[in-house]
Amino acid sequence: MAPYESDDNATAADAEELRSARRRKAARYVVPATVVGIAAATIGLVPALADSGDPDLPKISAQELIEKIAASDVQQLSGTVKITTDLGLPDLGGLESSLGSAAGSSGSGDGSSADPSTKLTELASGTHTLRVAADGENRQKVSLLENAAEYSLIHNGKDVWGYDSKSNSVFHTTASESDGKQKEELPATPKDLAEEALKAADKTTSVTVDGTAQVAGRDAYRLVIKPKDEGSTVGQITVAVDSKTGLPLKFTLTPASGGSAVVDAGFTQVSFAKPAASTFDFTPPKGAKVEEGDAAKAPERSEGSERSEGFGKGSAPEPGKGGPEGLNVIGDGWDSIATFDTGGQGVPSGSEVGGDVGGFLDSLGDKVSGTFGEGTVFKTRLINALITDDGKVYVGAVTKDALVKAADAAK
Repeated sequence: MAPYESDDNATAADAEELRSARRRKAARYVVPATVVGIAAATIGLVPALADSGDPDLPKISAQELIEKIAASDVQQLSGTVKITTDLGLPDLGGLESSLGSAAGSSGSGDGSSADPSTKLTELASGTHTLRVAADGENRQKVSLLENAAEYSLIHNGKDVWGYDSKSNSVFHTTASESDGKQKEELPATPKDLAEEALKAADKTTSVTVDGTAQVAGRDAYRLVIKPKDEGSTVGQITVAVDSKTGLPLKFTLTPASGGSAVVDAGFTQVSFAKPAASTFDFTPPKGAKVEEGDAAKAPERSEGSERSEGFGKGSAPEPGKGGPEGLNVIGDGWDSIATFDTGGQGVPSGSEVGGDVGGFLDSLGDKVSGTFGEGTVFKTRLINALITDDGKVYVGAVTKDALVKAADAAK
């Protein structure tokens, strides 16, 4: 007998109950169907509200796409960049502010909160929103948006200004306008990060084009960079490259260990129109504390040199050019390890230091031993460092085992 179908013995009351049951059952399907209908109508609006994926673009090889990035010459743009960094560091709690204060006090003067050398270290963790603008080599602006506050770094001709609205403090220094290369160390845009990653594109690296995407309303190719070396902590890097300009629009680095991205930086809005000249104007607000930086003491960066936080081959700084004296690089490619000697200064244990700092050291470090002796490996999801008890340092985007093996081989 079919469900709810009456038989000859059913009473009028039974029949009514069966009809009610049918209505209840129908209602169970009518409500979801109505929701699906509304959803279907809404889907029609999605292209007008958000980016659609996988645009249909002409085929391009990995080599051609790399050349397109290298040839990109975007001089004018403005937009918004969202950057998320997750190195897997433990929660610093109250220690975070004290470390920040210490870093500030080691800078110039009284450690102005507007000094970019300390302020922009905030990008090393968490999620941040940046507004960026550029008009040629001598006019750039990056603003770090915070809760009810904003930090801006402005390069306009010979002047470089840092302004922290929260503390109403200003940092000022000068740059040679004729140099045309004045840039603070701001690995904050997808282009900066992509250029660092592509320096490792050699025989130790797989580089492919993996379809297309749409970022900030722009059609883009997806360039995938994967280390071939098993000892690297880098899983893969994906760069969304604007199909017209060749500008990297989004950069994502995922670790070999899996999970969320270590670095995910991408434009959420971008325009290639010329920014208004007033974008780069800055006058210290009334009552602001202004700290003058000494440009002559700023560390020089030779053309072609690379950042110490870069990925892969040759990313360590050269001795005498921003890195420790006596710095050497072991190996090549993604397995390269930078090593130097501190002169016998090992790392004290957490129990020796005590307090919050001691707990912080213990939370980061793993005790290891080998032919080299004993030491401590400080670990993140990307960069690991071995500091031996006799003061030798081995650091790279490699696994703990790779660091121990390098230390043993050097003994």
